[in-house]
Amino acid sequence: MDEVLAGNRVVWERASEKHVREYDELLDEARRDGLLFSRELELLGPVLAEEPAVVHLQSGHGLDDIGLLKAGARSVVGIDYSSVAAGAAHRRARELGMACRYVVAEVPGVPLRDGCADLVYTGKGALIWMRDLDAWAQDIARVLRPGGHLFMYEAHPAVPLWTWDEDQPRIRPDRSYFAESHVNDTFPGNGAREWQWNLGQIVTAITAAGLHLETLEEYAEPFWRPQDDTNAAAWSGRLPNSYALLARR
Repeated sequence: MDEVLAGNRVVWERASEKHVREYDELLDEARRDGLLFSRELELLGPVLAEEPAVVHLQSGHGLDDIGLLKAGARSVVGIDYSSVAAGAAHRRARELGMACRYVVAEVPGVPLRDGCADLVYTGKGALIWMRDLDAWAQDIARVLRPGGHLFMYEAHPAVPLWTWDEDQPRIRPDRSYFAESHVNDTFPGNGAREWQWNLGQIVTAITAAGLHLETLEEYAEPFWRPQDDTNAAAWSGRLPNSYALLARR
């Protein structure tokens, strides 16, 4: 593991302590509905109707896993390189009697057999941690069965450009859409090196790995907002802040 990846892992382990501190709150949230966005459920409806075996790359706190199971998935294997995050997610799933298991591992390089998944689910802040997008896409294609699907619900690649000013949207002078990476200066990745993959690079990597694009949608609403009174003008409906992608192997 190189210095940058090792540093990012330290940052993510530290950020994941939040999942432990807020364990009871997250457990209560997991018991409720609404763990997945309505558009996720709409796009994934036909896939989840087949009761897929799911692999969730970079699974974080694991609430999406429980949402997938409630929506029809047969089982979920979560992969995260934070032992803190994976441990807390495993404990929650066990308390709720959910068919989830967790593996502490890096992505790409997932230690699962070829063709083990009907659905690979990834998103909500995952792709910024990927240093090699082609290897990531190839690993997804490897674990998917023929006819299986990849689903992403992610922050739009333009998001690093937007300031959080409340009066009007502005572009940060220290960021570029075409930059290779930047250092995160907000929670949860504060201090981490994040990679900036533009939409063309993402789609090209996925299709080059042998997957066929079925849906690509962009949304003005961000998938995450700070837990305070911040209400940035960049989130008011004029700019892209998230997207969904569905592809089939």
